[in-house]
Amino acid sequence: MYHKSLFPDLPKVPESNVHHLLLNRPDQQEWPDYTLFVNAATGQRRSFREFVERVRDGATALGTDVTQGGLGLRPENGDLVGVLIENCLDYATLLHSLLAITVPFALFSSSSTPHEFKHANSLAQATRIFTSSSLLQLALTSGLPADRIHLLEGENVGHTSYDQLISSVRKNGIPRLPVRHATKDTLAYLIYSSGTSGPPKAVMVSHGNITAVTLSTMVNGMEMAKIQAPSIWNTPEGVQVTFAVLPLYHSIGLYMTTFFNFFNPGTTVILPKWDINVFFDIIPKYHITTLVLVPSLVHQLVHHPRFKTTDMTSVKSIGSGGAYLPPQLAEQARSRFTDIPRVTEGYGMSEFTMAIAMKPIPGMLDGRARNKPGSAGMLVPGVEARVVRPDGSLVGPNEAGELFVRGGAVTLGYKGNDKATRETFVDGWLRTGDRIRIDEDEVLFFEDRTKDTLKISGVQVSPVEIEDTILAQPDKLVTDVSVAGVSGGRTSDERIPRAWIVLSPAGVALGEKEVVRRLNAWVQERLSRFKWLRGGIQIVETIPKLPTGKVLRRVLVEGYEKQVKANAKL
Repeated sequence: MYHKSLFPDLPKVPESNVHHLLLNRPDQQEWPDYTLFVNAATGQRRSFREFVERVRDGATALGTDVTQGGLGLRPENGDLVGVLIENCLDYATLLHSLLAITVPFALFSSSSTPHEFKHANSLAQATRIFTSSSLLQLALTSGLPADRIHLLEGENVGHTSYDQLISSVRKNGIPRLPVRHATKDTLAYLIYSSGTSGPPKAVMVSHGNITAVTLSTMVNGMEMAKIQAPSIWNTPEGVQVTFAVLPLYHSIGLYMTTFFNFFNPGTTVILPKWDINVFFDIIPKYHITTLVLVPSLVHQLVHHPRFKTTDMTSVKSIGSGGAYLPPQLAEQARSRFTDIPRVTEGYGMSEFTMAIAMKPIPGMLDGRARNKPGSAGMLVPGVEARVVRPDGSLVGPNEAGELFVRGGAVTLGYKGNDKATRETFVDGWLRTGDRIRIDEDEVLFFEDRTKDTLKISGVQVSPVEIEDTILAQPDKLVTDVSVAGVSGGRTSDERIPRAWIVLSPAGVALGEKEVVRRLNAWVQERLSRFKWLRGGIQIVETIPKLPTGKVLRRVLVEGYEKQVKANAKL
């Protein structure tokens, strides 16, 4: 069947730089100044007006010609800025400065190993990098000269900081650059995703994509306002206070901290790195009203002793994304907050910019909206979908098939990977790689993944990337390998990586125990923690495959899970 979101269509807006929609709206001129950002680690604050001025001076510093004291960045010269840093106060400032001058940026993971960073930058081909003192050595492995690597946070001799660039603009009175025009297809940024299979790819997100997602969220908010009274925030400045710990190189963290926080006045409290005890301290200290988490963090919260003792009366809403949130876990979280009727959940992917479906508030859309337990929600505004069988025919109501979606949020494809782009972006539709069924009320239910990627702590993990890493181990201990997800994650849905390997003659000679030790050490050196083989390594005679060569991962997983159950009974 073909499906269209039950929400009203997105409003038509002229093609323009997304800066105007986010930071140059007439209604914002009437806002009182307020605290926009707080760094929870340092206590440093920045107001909305200070932020906007800093964005515009930053854009001027980045885009003004070198002869006039700027960096002279221009998209027509092939400039692309890499951002390699943990969450910090100027992260969003830098991104908005780059958007204003239409210079694209690449969001590198701050938890990257040198191997992962090298791969990510080989796709991005950054011409400049902004980083921090703690990640400077990693940034220097890019091969860029020192004068093209800048600090977004901290100071280091020989590297100009973003703060110094802005100070220079103000001190020397450099005329502000105008906001550059952008079309809906103007590249805004790169974010990394494994897609339906294979190693991480650089997803190209446009100004039009950000605009579509922003308008979709606004339409959803207007529909909510029809059935809900305006929120009254019992906070020092009378505004919503959102806790932001999800990394900004991740879509959820990026949008909550960089784009969606400009709909209405509100404060975002940024924690550079997850620390559960600091988290519990922050809630009463800053009167946190809104939590945005991933299921693994929700699991940590509800199983921590302080979950029952910390004063969290200020919290009025909890959102979860990045992966499936089991209903039991959602209820455990919700039950601690008497004023919260539900945990907001969404389903999406980077190739669709952000959200595909969200769980609505019952009663929305003149009663047509349904929030069904265990569902992935309903299509958000501006989204069309079809669910297809393997032969390409459309399924019927409540029949599972692969979900295809389209709308203004479909991204431009993968940078430098035409083959993967053709396979994933088909005639204006995005192949999600997820098996979904849609019932008679237009509610989506997640059935299974046709794609290979795993979701661990909300982060995409590619089994193929882990396999390639194992095969690249210099001692040549393995002739064949398969990696798949098995039970053992923090939630019932989360799967952790496990490897099945066939030993080479060198591996046999070395011995199974030493092979496993060396492979684990190699993987942990090359890949970030999410990709470590927490599910273990099993040595097998052969990897089961179809005649076509396709690995039967399901056979391996089912065999493992049966053994786990058998051992549990002993």
